[in-house]
Amino acid sequence: MAHTIPSIPYPVIDFLSGERTYRRKYGHAGGEAIGRAVGIKRGYRPNVIDATAGLGRDAFVLATMGCCVHMIERSAVIARLLDGALSRAAKDETIGSLIQEKLSLTYGDSRKAMWLVPFNPEVIYLDPMYPPKQKSALVKKDIRLLQQIVGPDHDAAELLLLARKIATNRVVIKRPAYAEFLGHIKPHTSVKTRKHRFDIYLTSAKSASH
Repeated sequence: MAHTIPSIPYPVIDFLSGERTYRRKYGHAGGEAIGRAVGIKRGYRPNVIDATAGLGRDAFVLATMGCCVHMIERSAVIARLLDGALSRAAKDETIGSLIQEKLSLTYGDSRKAMWLVPFNPEVIYLDPMYPPKQKSALVKKDIRLLQQIVGPDHDAAELLLLARKIATNRVVIKRPAYAEFLGHIKPHTSVKTRKHRFDIYLTSAKSASH
């Protein structure tokens, strides 16, 4: 076995959970916000790279909205958990075909792996780790475990600059509502929710057309 999961607690990734089923059927405000952020419109669903896959939640939401999403995860532990979740979901009678058609995964460094995705990404989505405003029990257990396993994303600003060279339409950065802009780089616009903000950076080609 190439990688073993350490003996510390680890988050559960399950695309068949009740929460995922509800989000797939009914959506919610946050899901609508992420859809607007990546540019979903009637008759248009962009191809998306989720370059910081984590627990795969946002990638799953985008896939259920009709986007083809390729996840990239640098942590061997999290990538293995994601791969297991994808395998189980792909066998499900209800969402199996959707998972097989819309959601895929690469384990590796996004700075290299983004160039190798088997489609031209219109959107690159980044949700880099960000320290909570203060230690709080309100931070969900699975998020705390993810932070413990993956660690800080010190290269997030570098990843943003690289992503803007690869995406043909835009780069979307998910940030806590209170956080500064990534790398202090001002976005073209933002989509805001109560807890989060989706900062949108148009790519050079897209900016030139406006």
